[in-house]
Amino acid sequence: MSQIHPSAIIEEGAIIGQDVSIGAFTIIGSEVKIGDGTSIGSHSLITGKTTIGRHNEIFSHATIGSIPQDLKFDGEDVELIIGDHNTIREYTLFNPGTIGGGSKTVIGNKNLFMGYVHVAHDCIIGNNCIFANVATLAGHVEIGDHVVVGGLVPVHQFCKLGSFAMIAGGSVVTQDIPPFCLAEGNRAVLRGLNLTGLRRNLKNRSDVDQIKKAYKEIFESGNAISDTAKALKLKNDNPYVMELASFVTETKRGIPFNRK
Repeated sequence: MSQIHPSAIIEEGAIIGQDVSIGAFTIIGSEVKIGDGTSIGSHSLITGKTTIGRHNEIFSHATIGSIPQDLKFDGEDVELIIGDHNTIREYTLFNPGTIGGGSKTVIGNKNLFMGYVHVAHDCIIGNNCIFANVATLAGHVEIGDHVVVGGLVPVHQFCKLGSFAMIAGGSVVTQDIPPFCLAEGNRAVLRGLNLTGLRRNLKNRSDVDQIKKAYKEIFESGNAISDTAKALKLKNDNPYVMELASFVTETKRGIPFNRK
């Protein structure tokens, strides 16, 4: 049975699943769908065409689904989709998509969004990511799985962060960060590989060794990184190396690294 505080406002049309908890003075809009087992803290606003999956924990004063902070937005039919088992802490702000970005903001499963995190319009976020306090994603940002974004980090619009990337706190991200890499600085540049994250999550040590070798070939050989990545794709069939090489050949905003 759901537990809804008497002071909460649930607009007609909202769909509330089983065993949902909604705190005091929270407002749930008419187009909102909330999955089973999700809890929403007090003084939160869940609005717009927003779908929230199962067993999410949303803390107080979160604003989920309010219109995009984009001056081009003119009331189009857009939506925000959130998966399962996410933790969304206090004073977070998530916006739906825009027509120019596919009309959807999509968030996966088992992510942690700490206080004051902003997820802007048309962002695509994978699974098992951590966003520390005041991490700020501009519009159209794409995030892979197992990504860690440190506190007070802004990510420029249209940037991509590959799976297992880790961004140090206080950095400013204005270009694409490949999978498995560490980045730090203002502006952020590559500082090596996220070896701790890789060793914790990849069971086969040889995969880690091949990623290390590929990283050195691409970013430390002194050759053009796109050409090196293309060559790696032809001679190496390791899926992680292929993921790294493909990211490098497909980047739109470029990759920040210190040339040897």
